[in-house]
Amino acid sequence: MSPLYARHKRTTLAIATAVAAGALLTTGMTANATAADKQLAAAPTLLSNSARTALIQKADANVAETAQQIGLGTKEKLVVKDVVKDVDGTVHTRYERTYAGLPVLGGDLVVHTSKAGKTEGVTKANKATIKVASLKPQITTAKAEKSALSAAKTLGSTKSAADGARKVIWAGNGTPVLAYETIVGGFQDDGTPNQLHVITDAATGKKLYEYQGIENATGTGKSLYSGTVSLTTTLSGSTYQLYDTTRGGHKTYNLARGTSGTGTLFTDADNTWGTGAASSSSTDQTAAVDAAYGAQETWDFYKATFGRSGIKNNGVAAYSRVHYSSAYVNAFWDDSCFCMTYGDGSSNTHPLTSLDVAGHEMSHGVTSNTAGLNYSGESGGLNEATSDIFGTGVEFYAGNSNDVGDYLIGEKININGDGTPLRYMDQPSKDGGSANYWSSSVKNLDVHYSSGVANHFFYLLSEGSGSKTINGVTYNSPTYNSSTLTGIGRDKALQIWYKALTTYFTSTTNYKSARTGTLSAAAALYGSGSTEYNAVAAAWTAVNVTA
Repeated sequence: MSPLYARHKRTTLAIATAVAAGALLTTGMTANATAADKQLAAAPTLLSNSARTALIQKADANVAETAQQIGLGTKEKLVVKDVVKDVDGTVHTRYERTYAGLPVLGGDLVVHTSKAGKTEGVTKANKATIKVASLKPQITTAKAEKSALSAAKTLGSTKSAADGARKVIWAGNGTPVLAYETIVGGFQDDGTPNQLHVITDAATGKKLYEYQGIENATGTGKSLYSGTVSLTTTLSGSTYQLYDTTRGGHKTYNLARGTSGTGTLFTDADNTWGTGAASSSSTDQTAAVDAAYGAQETWDFYKATFGRSGIKNNGVAAYSRVHYSSAYVNAFWDDSCFCMTYGDGSSNTHPLTSLDVAGHEMSHGVTSNTAGLNYSGESGGLNEATSDIFGTGVEFYAGNSNDVGDYLIGEKININGDGTPLRYMDQPSKDGGSANYWSSSVKNLDVHYSSGVANHFFYLLSEGSGSKTINGVTYNSPTYNSSTLTGIGRDKALQIWYKALTTYFTSTTNYKSARTGTLSAAAALYGSGSTEYNAVAAAWTAVNVTA
């Protein structure tokens, strides 16, 4: 689980990662094809539910053949997770892996196949051969659970028992080993739900890795942050429900200060929601208006920008919960409920339901259902940055005059109490903790601060360096190597990041392999050596991520 921001500056477990960069795809286009043609060919196509299901079923029927083609061992099997199809017919199929029937964590991979069915490249989370000497653990399940409980207690959890342990193959940081994965629930010390995953070596009992499974973070309605907005609602009998059937069935629920369960679906007699003013009431509709509006705009952003139909790309919406706990100053995404959850902030009058926060939360779900970036170290920073990047994309896409698009994160929610934003993409260090540039110590930062490197990269790629004013906000973005950069525009930068996330990033992608993945994406979309490709390389160098 990862909240929208870190309440405490903790140092996360540093894990070295090994990621194989996939080969660039061959589109079969002529050498003189225009950049626009190339982008169109490599862009993802919008798949109907039936078409997506058919591709997944086809991949599932051929998993044994695919495993043999890409050189997996006899004890390894592939499990289809997702599929992306480009306009030119290229298919990118994402797989999980098992070894002797055990899940291989960090063994995920993407197979890139041409329209003719020829395998053209494989992107792996780990290049190492998946093999262990023995499948018999040397420590008991109880010992692994005890270790996990100890780790959870450092986060403030009071749980006295783990939620269970299972045998796995851990391949997240080099040589694969037999391990236990243990999950501990409960709550963290700031009230955020806990879903800590702890990986323990089954031979030595040593903790190998840990990450949170909870990730953080609005019809006609008067919202707190976005003015008067239109919401799609459902009439049930004589009562309106905050239930949007046009966007996968998104519903907005009231937890009324609770911390578990779904809560109560918001209803209204006249289909006019909220007051547009802050309220400490646990039944206030205004926070629900912002949450429902955010979900609506995020759904539309992904569909219009990338042809993606919902978080899982299957046409099914997540749901939102507001009024979580009391004076809870955070928001989070939770895979286990497939939902977004928002606290009401200080004095229960500052709900964390602004547009970019909503986009941030749901983008954690997109990451989880694509690359699955591990929520620790550099991959965790990339996970957080992905949510900031797409949350920013949602804000610009919405074009709301009350909350204009900017490169500031959480500027509306006043989480610092002095009117300053939570994060700055043009110069991340302005928040007092985030990194402007990569260094060997970045992996030791909390993921909300290590994300600064990728946020800075995205801003430089979009807008370039130096001083400028955009939508009334003044920015001044520096570079590590004192270079002067010209941006390629936010629209192209978003396409490159999305393609890299969905076709080249894996669970263990770090900053160096993110550079490789985004260059592969830029080459596929615009051509190797294109202006866009060279801009990606220059922007990474400007944040000290070099080849």
